[in-house]
Amino acid sequence: MRLPAARGPVSRAVIDHLRDASPTTQDGLRAVGQAEPASRVIDNEDALLALWLVQGLSYHGYADVLADLEWDLAVLEVRTRLEAALQEELLSVAAPVVEALLPEAQADLTATLFSLPDRVAAFAPSVSAWARSSMTTEQWREMLVLRSASQLKEADPHTFAVPRIPGAAKVALMEIQFDEYGSGDPTAMHSELFARAMRAVGLDGSYGGYADAWPTPVLLANVTLGWLAARRRWAPAVVGHLTMVETTSALPSKLYVAGARRLGLPEAAWRYFDEHVEADAAHEQVAVRDLCGALVADDPQALDTLLVGAVLGLHVEGLVAEQAMAAWGEGRSCLEVPLPPWSRVAA
Repeated sequence: MRLPAARGPVSRAVIDHLRDASPTTQDGLRAVGQAEPASRVIDNEDALLALWLVQGLSYHGYADVLADLEWDLAVLEVRTRLEAALQEELLSVAAPVVEALLPEAQADLTATLFSLPDRVAAFAPSVSAWARSSMTTEQWREMLVLRSASQLKEADPHTFAVPRIPGAAKVALMEIQFDEYGSGDPTAMHSELFARAMRAVGLDGSYGGYADAWPTPVLLANVTLGWLAARRRWAPAVVGHLTMVETTSALPSKLYVAGARRLGLPEAAWRYFDEHVEADAAHEQVAVRDLCGALVADDPQALDTLLVGAVLGLHVEGLVAEQAMAAWGEGRSCLEVPLPPWSRVAA
């Protein structure tokens, strides 16, 4: 994928170094990496884009950018500094919630995890309910762009936890991931189904094609999981994050399907969501009972870390929903760069 446009001095220094990889750009990147952030990382689009860029070197990479820059010292320095600030800020959000949850989670982990979405994200607006009742075709397209940051590389960040968790938990995670990757059929990979959904409504289905359009909460949600997935210390949090993805997917997916049919969209535009109605109804049981249950049974000390991932996943996705619904409620685009109009006739 191509490099996006910079959103400030930090992301500009990252992009300059990724393009040229010279001693001059390396010095420039080190200088901005060592400076104090202008504001909190969690709502600083420049810092979040910079972090997304350097995390991306460990996933998809970028056109005309050397693969070896993943381990460039200046890149690692800026990534480490930004992720340390991100960690501090996010844990200040999650810690009080996790502390309150721990006693009941120790007594009944299954019940706690199943109830968590209604408690942590109870006041977040429902994009899927809006899709079923009121979403326009252009808002549907914007919703896909928002989700493309995660869904076009679906399963990849969570897979980093596979070598980092033991025995029965590893097997349960692989059961979920095998299905996410199409159960052996490349055309059925969930990321591929999502790409087809985008193309069905005139969008670019390649990863990062709309990075310039992603608002700040989308970048935050993406780099939060990237931070957790990159560190062995946070592997239980990756499990918690995945569990909340699975437990908040089946019913919303059903609502998305209903919304797409109301809009008269082609099947390819909603096939991704239809797949998740049944798949994630099964996955949530595996994730809560087998994956989380086995992980905590093997290591009870992993429970608080698992809950951190679950709480943060719900929190950051709630911020994405809040931003989108606020914009749509005011009759404007929720994207940084609005999409060109789509003609169904031309499609």
